Amino acid sequence: MLVLNREQVESLLDTDALIAALVPAMAELSAGRVSMPQRVAAQVQEASGLLGVMPAYLPSSQTLACKLVSVFPRNASLKLPTHQAVVMLFDAKNGAPKALLDGASITALRTAAGSALATRLLARSDAEVLLVIGTGVQAYSHARAMLRVRKIKELKVAGRDPRARADLARRLSEELGMEVKSFPIGREAYAGAHIVCATTHSEEPVVKGEWLTPGMHVNSVGLNAKGREVDAAALKRALVVVESRQAALAPPPSGANELQGVEVHAEIGEVVSGSRPGRGSPEQVTLYKSVGVAVQDAVAAQLVYDAALRQGLGREVSL
Repeated sequence: MLVLNREQVESLLDTDALIAALVPAMAELSAGRVSMPQRVAAQVQEASGLLGVMPAYLPSSQTLACKLVSVFPRNASLKLPTHQAVVMLFDAKNGAPKALLDGASITALRTAAGSALATRLLARSDAEVLLVIGTGVQAYSHARAMLRVRKIKELKVAGRDPRARADLARRLSEELGMEVKSFPIGREAYAGAHIVCATTHSEEPVVKGEWLTPGMHVNSVGLNAKGREVDAAALKRALVVVESRQAALAPPPSGANELQGVEVHAEIGEVVSGSRPGRGSPEQVTLYKSVGVAVQDAVAAQLVYDAALRQGLGREVSL
């Protein structure tokens, strides 16, 4: 069995390749050709945490994988990761384990790639001002991924912690070679934005209908069983697209609180295949609500595994 750590996964997983690989995978999911049970989780009540299980099988590529992910929000106050994970790849012919990969890096990169695909399909072609809400791993990965699908000329970061948002703005500015401004979450941050990426674990909405402007596209990837990242007014204004209706509309931990009782326009795979339309007009507000699906983890893990074999990376172990 091949073992790949976080540094190796990050070096091997190409964002453009992942976005491209998600196109047929999401279409395959929407067409009903993927085996993907709903996410289940063991609750750790005393620590307000959970351990989720996310298996998937894609017949077209014979990719069989399962992610184990723990979510412990209290870790943030201890300066520890709130999300930790591993992904296992199995041989689809005989079920033998063939790889163990760091899952935290895969989660960050595949979530951002999913949002990038949604942005490519739903955002206006002339969108050039990006607002990222949040200051964690997902905020960072989303800021970088959006540059792969739109020509971003202005980047803004919003968060509740002044130091955290300033630190992220500085890091992105240095890495991307462009000025990045930081704001508190609110109307001022939203002003002039064409694309919004909400990447928080907030119980209170950070995407509000009153802050949205015509033509805006929103990616919301934050989930919190005790609250919602997007308010009802925003969902009412927007054309709502998800990865999977079955996953998104289910109760937590699989689905999103925001979407209970909400009309979902399409799955991203339906927009990819053309069976459902995307943006209807330049003025329409579009919103992609991601809950994270195992298909995306499986696709990302397979890309990493294939690249590792080509480059001779990873450590072989016997169970």
